[in-house]
Amino acid sequence: MADLGPIAWPPDPIRTERLVLRAPEARDRAAFIELLASPEVHVYLGGPRPRDDLDRELPEVPERWPGSFVVELGGSMIGQILLRRATEHRRPAAAGKADLGYLFLPRAWGFGYAAEACAAALDWFDDVLPGEPVVLTTQTANAGSMRLAAKLGFAEVERFRAWDAEQWLGLRPPATPSA
Repeated sequence: MADLGPIAWPPDPIRTERLVLRAPEARDRAAFIELLASPEVHVYLGGPRPRDDLDRELPEVPERWPGSFVVELGGSMIGQILLRRATEHRRPAAAGKADLGYLFLPRAWGFGYAAEACAAALDWFDDVLPGEPVVLTTQTANAGSMRLAAKLGFAEVERFRAWDAEQWLGLRPPATPSA
């Protein structure tokens, strides 16, 4: 997995009005299993992983790598934000750029947590790697993800077919330094 380069990891927790973004910890393991095994979460992601496989394969402390944030609400994990380099096997327009991904437990949907957490992660990214664009890919059928991409400032680069569905690739230009 391509990383984000020479950044200090993990960063201090990022606090928003309601959430904390932090590195994964052992106490998050059950929530990661729930997230990865959820049929609702994986409707547009190729389907859930079998819970038994996850229980066997997931380490006691979920992987801690630069760009992987747990999203915590009231002391409990409700989701994950991922910022990682897009690889060559993806779309040429995305290759080498930072790629934003996110997963939230269904009980956390509809409260604006994804927008709040993604905006905080993007602000962090702009601080540690200024001047870099970010891409996001989602299925066009995922109306919630399409709305979030627009809210976060992503503009369409292209649409393409993959995994038997129309996909959308958006680009968020680099933040411009404030004068």
